[in-house]
Amino acid sequence: MTIVDRYAAREFAGPFFAAVAGFTIILLSSLLFELTDLIVEKRMEAATVAWMLIYRIPGVIVVSLPIAVLFATLISLGRLVKDSELIILLGTGTPFFRIALPFLAAAALVSAATFALNERVVPASNHRAERLFREALFRDPLPAVREGVFFRGPKDRFFYVGEVDRRTRTMKRVMIYELGSDPYPTVITAARGTYEGRLWILYDGTHKRLDERGFTLEDSAFARLEYPMAEEFEVYLGNQKTTDEMTRQELWQHIELFRRSGLEVHRFEVDYHMKAALPMAGFLWALVGAPLSLRSARSGRFFGVAVSIGVAFLYFVLSSFFRSLGGSGLIPPLVAAWLTNILFVAAGAYLLYRVDR
Repeated sequence: MTIVDRYAAREFAGPFFAAVAGFTIILLSSLLFELTDLIVEKRMEAATVAWMLIYRIPGVIVVSLPIAVLFATLISLGRLVKDSELIILLGTGTPFFRIALPFLAAAALVSAATFALNERVVPASNHRAERLFREALFRDPLPAVREGVFFRGPKDRFFYVGEVDRRTRTMKRVMIYELGSDPYPTVITAARGTYEGRLWILYDGTHKRLDERGFTLEDSAFARLEYPMAEEFEVYLGNQKTTDEMTRQELWQHIELFRRSGLEVHRFEVDYHMKAALPMAGFLWALVGAPLSLRSARSGRFFGVAVSIGVAFLYFVLSSFFRSLGGSGLIPPLVAAWLTNILFVAAGAYLLYRVDR
């Protein structure tokens, strides 16, 4: 079986690397069309757009990896079936799971690499791309401010704005977390607000002083609060971060800030757990795709393509559905993030069981 394992690994490697290259080029081509519009409509410099494309490459590769794993599993195992090599191996009494083990091991390694890229490379590269985009828009008289982003200001102040209307200069769901020189942090929350230059005017909010453990020392409400900023609102564009631009550690720090301020954090908790759950997609797709590859060889190449599309589509639909349920607080965030993976493990185990029967 050691010889068979090496043979299977070689069979897997060729289609895998070809699929990674192919899907990456396809996804980059689609992204290139979108970025080209920035040159035409926003008058951005071509060099800036080119760097944005380069910084997006790690994120595109991460998307390509699980698709490539499923494609390589179906192609390589399907070829073993087509050439009757799998039948010979099964005839020796070797269970199908043992034959598929090198493919599943390769998929597990790819999932581990995907997690490492998602944690160490992709957030930083996404942030650099978004920062170039925001800085380029800053030259526009009316730069667009994205909703649902975190940004950091001077003197250890953290800001979050849930919604922004650039036309009316209004904001909704505002949170300000101040550390500064005071030994106890201060949290200001407001349902809505407006901004003009360096002045924020917040309405219907609370002002809290917390101790080092997060317990409230002082708590007061306000109907209107004027909050001076060190810089104009748009200057903070370069410090904004979405959850896609954060590592799990960074996102967890912001979740803790939100909890201390008394704000709802279900959606961010789901995103935090999904940063660990989604990289498992490659392994899970291989687990489901391996037994389906037997039928792929008998039904032709179209079946393999259809299975690849169907498995990926079903995974992302279920992930999005459970993410919405978790973000709404209908199910626990940890369950929302991992439930799709649990269902795919169950489906893969059942299909492997059926193959040997």
